[in-house]
Amino acid sequence: MDFCAGIWWWRLGLEQAWFKCVAFSEIDKKAEQTYRVFFGNEEKNYWDLMNIIPSELPDFDVLIAGFPCQTFSVLWQRKWMEDPRWQIIFWIEKILKEKRIKYFILENVKWLVNHDWWKTIKSILDLLWKAWYYVDWKVLNTLDYWLPQSRERAYFLWVRKDLYPFNEELQFPEKIAKGDIKNYLINDSKKYLFSDSRTLTMLRYLNNKYNAWKFSLEDIIKKEWCIIDTRQSDIRFFDGICPTLRKWRHWLIYSKDWKLRELSWLETLLLQWIPYETAKKADGVISDNDLLWQAWNAMSVNVIREIGKKFMNFISNNTKKND
Repeated sequence: MDFCAGIWWWRLGLEQAWFKCVAFSEIDKKAEQTYRVFFGNEEKNYWDLMNIIPSELPDFDVLIAGFPCQTFSVLWQRKWMEDPRWQIIFWIEKILKEKRIKYFILENVKWLVNHDWWKTIKSILDLLWKAWYYVDWKVLNTLDYWLPQSRERAYFLWVRKDLYPFNEELQFPEKIAKGDIKNYLINDSKKYLFSDSRTLTMLRYLNNKYNAWKFSLEDIIKKEWCIIDTRQSDIRFFDGICPTLRKWRHWLIYSKDWKLRELSWLETLLLQWIPYETAKKADGVISDNDLLWQAWNAMSVNVIREIGKKFMNFISNNTKKND
């Protein structure tokens, strides 16, 4: 079962690793709408995690959650305990205890592991260790698993202690070669092609006090298949890869066929490993802006799939003991 589900990145990855979804919890109505477009109405949404009564949940073996990262993100103030979103971890603990879940997987930003001089992660590990769970964790980069996006996240694999000793230890996936960015920058819609007004905006940006005389528009157009991050204080070039997709990167652009284009909602979904056929279901149904925001605030499906395959092998090889 998936908690803090978003538009269900966990499901896409774990179904490719032979897991089956039974239900989910997502408080954002727009995210739930996108999920329904992608997957239909079969599974029940239990909405706000902090209002769930564990006894009313269906039986399930694996809990998964990408709990809110704003508390720990480098882009926020990292208020930790003062932020109410942090309290979600205690509700996850409550569900784990009452439902006696065998396994669970958590995901968060990489800054979680060294936030507040390691005090935050120590608090999480201690809390869930006392809830009777063994853990292994690692920071993985999406870039190391075929998808050409640099996106580092911390992943935690938990197993109920009474299932120990295991027939084999928990393992994280080995690295895979990077894919070709050209396979993801595929949107030819004129909507994302630079208009005259956008070109003028770009020229003003290139001539602001931070960027003046460093690059010309002609220089940028020549950089085909290079994603360009237009920050206020500087301009950054990423050859063959995409920088981390996030909400506060409002203007990622690239040059193709000697023309400048903005990164579209479709390309953003593809750069999170959403299958093309799935992504296209949202075309004209969900707004471009909502899809962009949902993709920016998501996990990379390819990493979830690879973790899921390793975790399923672990569960399968320990089934006799677990039963």
